[in-house]
Amino acid sequence: MTPDDYCQEKAAKSGSSFYYAFRFLPEHRRRAITAFYAFCREVDNIVDEVSDPALARMKLVYWRREIDALYVGTAQHPVMQALKPHVAPMLLPQSAFHTVIDGMQQDLEKTRYLNFAELSAYCYKAAGVVGEVSARIFGTSVPDNPNTLEYARTLGEALQLTNIIRDVGEDARRGRIYLPQDELDRFDVSSSALLRGTANAKFLELMNFQYDRAVKTYNRAHAALPAEDKRSQRTGLAMAAIYRALLEEIRRDGYRVLEHRVALTPIRKLWLAWKTVTFA
Repeated sequence: MTPDDYCQEKAAKSGSSFYYAFRFLPEHRRRAITAFYAFCREVDNIVDEVSDPALARMKLVYWRREIDALYVGTAQHPVMQALKPHVAPMLLPQSAFHTVIDGMQQDLEKTRYLNFAELSAYCYKAAGVVGEVSARIFGTSVPDNPNTLEYARTLGEALQLTNIIRDVGEDARRGRIYLPQDELDRFDVSSSALLRGTANAKFLELMNFQYDRAVKTYNRAHAALPAEDKRSQRTGLAMAAIYRALLEEIRRDGYRVLEHRVALTPIRKLWLAWKTVTFA
């Protein structure tokens, strides 16, 4: 199995919405984003699947070493070998990969957020920087177009806010609450109620507030995207279309996120990606 094959298999098995958007990219960009996505999955799975925090930290240290090795040409992991041909031509910064690890590290050490400022800083590590790297891979009209990077960073936050809404129940069962504590207090929803899976009218008001903020974040992202990069960033727009559809599905479902995990069917994801890429 080649490094590219390894990354492709990793991406396909995940069933992620991102995988459907990648399918419409030119081959060299598809290989690059698939390798980057495989890296994100590798480190994210450490946090979600390794029950021993000490072992999880050791694994993240390994990945930090592989990042540094990538930039001097000595990386051994197939994901890093798949990334190697794309780092220099696409101007992928070493610091960005370490920031992704910082987000994973934070998941091991922090399970509550006092306010949205704290959560927003986390969202950058978990998703905003991923958006920036992805935008570079998709291509920009000028290197590191600041407006396009702002769009990508903001879109990453919007996707992460959608994930947080979708996974409220699942995260609570793992002992993590990403909804800011001051907002829980404002809507009179206790952390213990989330941990117990108890939903009421106040919880629905809280979730509607989260929904409104996510929608505004998507709108800010779209407004920031410069016209000259709209075509090259169609894959990101496809991701946005899929996640906005997911967000609407959660709202239509009555925010029953404490009961189950809402998901779109693969065919619907593929349709949304194709429609966006074709008509964007």
